[in-house]
Amino acid sequence: MLFLFLSFLILSFLSFLYQLDIEILLYGTLLCLFFFLVLMGMDFFRYKKRHDQRVAIKTEAIDQVLNLQDPTLAGIEYQMLLQKVEQARLDAINQNEEEFQEHMDYFTLWIHQVKLPISAMQLLLEEQNPSKENLKSQLLRINQYTDMVLAYLRMNASETDFVFKEIDLDDAIRQSIRYFASEFIARNISLTFKETHLFVLSDEKWLVLVLEQILSNALKYTKQHGQIKIYLQGDRKLIIEDNGIGIQASDLPRIFEKGYTGYNGRQDKKASGLGLYLCKEICQKLSCEISIDSQPGCYTKVGLKFDQSYKTVR
Repeated sequence: MLFLFLSFLILSFLSFLYQLDIEILLYGTLLCLFFFLVLMGMDFFRYKKRHDQRVAIKTEAIDQVLNLQDPTLAGIEYQMLLQKVEQARLDAINQNEEEFQEHMDYFTLWIHQVKLPISAMQLLLEEQNPSKENLKSQLLRINQYTDMVLAYLRMNASETDFVFKEIDLDDAIRQSIRYFASEFIARNISLTFKETHLFVLSDEKWLVLVLEQILSNALKYTKQHGQIKIYLQGDRKLIIEDNGIGIQASDLPRIFEKGYTGYNGRQDKKASGLGLYLCKEICQKLSCEISIDSQPGCYTKVGLKFDQSYKTVR
């Protein structure tokens, strides 16, 4: 419309400048108006076609939307953007499906795992005089598996409840030992705990969970009348050592992988391969380095090296 208006002004100026007849002015104006209407009509139909395609997006399948025919540069750019959005949508769907499958695999394994102590408790209760200590041991396992699944869910949540502060490492170790006190007594496993006199910057609840999982593994793979030692190596490395069955050298490089049980796990038939994986994930968030050294049939040493720590005089 602006172009038509400018054309009319130019024609009027030329008619005035050259003293042309009014008929020539009208003829030129009508000619411009005719071409204007033709172009407007063509532009309108092109716009209507694109508009109808956009409206059809509400009902058509996504593959039809991605194949919309629009030869204009803007149309091609919009189609490229749509393809990127669709690819991002598919990636998000695949990621959600993978996470859902991981959760399903974990909970399936967890259900089978927690059924073992429940079945054991049922068998014990069927006896005339069930052992109280055995019932306590099975209940402890159920409680531990419950803590593990809660930790797994919190670890995969978008927000975690980490609260970092200065904590007494010896106090955290004592909490873990008290948790398994009945197991130590029932299986007659001796414990040697040398105080570290160390304060660390960490989250107490998550650190205790790691210590409990390490002690649980040490108790699981240590025979009766065995021994577990807890002591400080160097300035900042805590060692939890047992004289149990040990770990095969071929299993050590993969011991922290999710779901990996190794030779001992295949022999035990009860291992889930998630305990040490959770320990590794938690330690990474706590800025703590976890390592394992073992000799089959002799010992297993689990080390926790704290970066933000210092020794105090008591």
